Amino acid sequence: MSSTALAFEGTGLVLDRYRPLKPLGSGGSGSVWLARDEQTGLEVALKIVPREGKAAARAEREAAAAARLRHPSCLRAYAFARDPRNVYIAYEYVPGMTFREAMRAGELNDAAAIAACAEICDALAHAHAEGILHRDVKPSNVLLACGESVCAGGKAAGGRTKVGAPTAPRAKLLDFGLARMAEAETLTAQGDVPGTLAYIAPERLAGDDATFAADVWSIGVMLWEALAGRHPFWHTSLLDTARAIESGAPSLEELRPDLPKALVTLVDTALSLDPAKRPAAASLAAGLRGVQPRRTKKRQSVSLPLPAQAPRAAAGVLAGAYGAFALTELPFFPSAWTLPLAAAAALAAALRPRLGLALALALPVLPLGNVSLGLAVVYTAVAVPWLVLCWNEAQWGLLFALGPALAPIAALGLVPLAASTVRTGARRAAQAGAAVIAAALVAGLRHGALPIVGGRAPLGLGVSGAGDPLDVVGTLGRALAAQPALLGEAGAFAAIALLMPFALARGRWGAAGLGAGMLVATVLAVPAAQAVPLTVAAWLTAAALAARATKV
Repeated sequence: MSSTALAFEGTGLVLDRYRPLKPLGSGGSGSVWLARDEQTGLEVALKIVPREGKAAARAEREAAAAARLRHPSCLRAYAFARDPRNVYIAYEYVPGMTFREAMRAGELNDAAAIAACAEICDALAHAHAEGILHRDVKPSNVLLACGESVCAGGKAAGGRTKVGAPTAPRAKLLDFGLARMAEAETLTAQGDVPGTLAYIAPERLAGDDATFAADVWSIGVMLWEALAGRHPFWHTSLLDTARAIESGAPSLEELRPDLPKALVTLVDTALSLDPAKRPAAASLAAGLRGVQPRRTKKRQSVSLPLPAQAPRAAAGVLAGAYGAFALTELPFFPSAWTLPLAAAAALAAALRPRLGLALALALPVLPLGNVSLGLAVVYTAVAVPWLVLCWNEAQWGLLFALGPALAPIAALGLVPLAASTVRTGARRAAQAGAAVIAAALVAGLRHGALPIVGGRAPLGLGVSGAGDPLDVVGTLGRALAAQPALLGEAGAFAAIALLMPFALARGRWGAAGLGAGMLVATVLAVPAAQAVPLTVAAWLTAAALAARATKV
């Protein structure tokens, strides 16, 4: 809390009217105190902002916007005043917690999140009708006021009170400090983008004027985050976060296939990169009230929780290992180049996953061309679409390379679990299936044991010296077609990886069912498969999903 606010506590009344009782919170712009209005007897939330820098101008803009709004979902401002040292805004005091606090505490279920966002859409529709653009809609600026049956025995104003059941929260929109009125000029410098980056619409990042559609985008991000259990764009680097926003969010259906289609469509439309395609705030509110989630318990992404830097570290390891393997198995460059080239791919992947993925995939092209020009062309024709497919999750673009690494130790069954780090269903399935095919191709290159099905692979790939890409495709196709069980297992692994969100959405029983289905699919596809390694892999996969399900 600020020293100014502390001083007021000891001197009695603020502005000869408000008696500070206890601090509710503080930040860079000032402090908020629970105070009693001695003239009315009401408890108020008194915001105290020093009159220095931009904070005071923002507070005055906030008060001006709040004074024009009369809506149940807009926090009501009772009074505004200033003295030589501070600016003061007296708001209604509402016990509860912010949307952000509720998400972090795991106390916001699907139904409550949808209801709260619908109410905030109502508040935005009212503000927009008054010509006011909020420009900083985010979870920490949404207060969830608990009903009496919910807050009984709970804490007030920031305490960990339960929300979502049995009474839906009354959401209130806070902090119009960055609001812009239709008749006013912008108070920020040209090129400045006010607001919190992770919730800013892409057109604002591009320098376009903010419109009401930008507030709708922010609501879409909040909904996506609350329903998926993670933020759609957040990265440790602000630049990467901005790039993710510009690329757009993946469909919510990929992480929550159990949600109603109408709800998924609403969220996806609110996050349209084209502002003209987003619904108005009032339309979004009506749409949200017309859908009901099948489950009231919030389910998180299937992707495994990892430390913030783990994806980049993993990307570096995978790129380096992929490059080193390709350059070692396919001699072309001087042997002294192998380590520097692999290290360059690893470093690039750790710093810029997309660049690292592109570099790692490019390393085998010339060595393959030395074996067969047709093979190099076919590899390139596969690598380019693969790069496009994995572009938005480039850090996991080389997960399929785990196939050749796990196959020799009879651990290929862990591939679907490893693929659970990938958020998007199509990419997750592609990585799992490609891992099996990659393991088989490497076995053919080395004349080693075929994964899962056993037996020795034919010596070489049978394409040495082939110049026609169609001949190479035919030869490799016939080699794979001769192993239908192997293709069946690749399909089974892809299906298991794809179905993980469905299993997770159904809790521990879903996890157990997926493990059993993994065993059944393997037995049907490859009756002669080794039972013990696959049983262990299925058990570990089910256990990991069950542990994940208990946390959501």
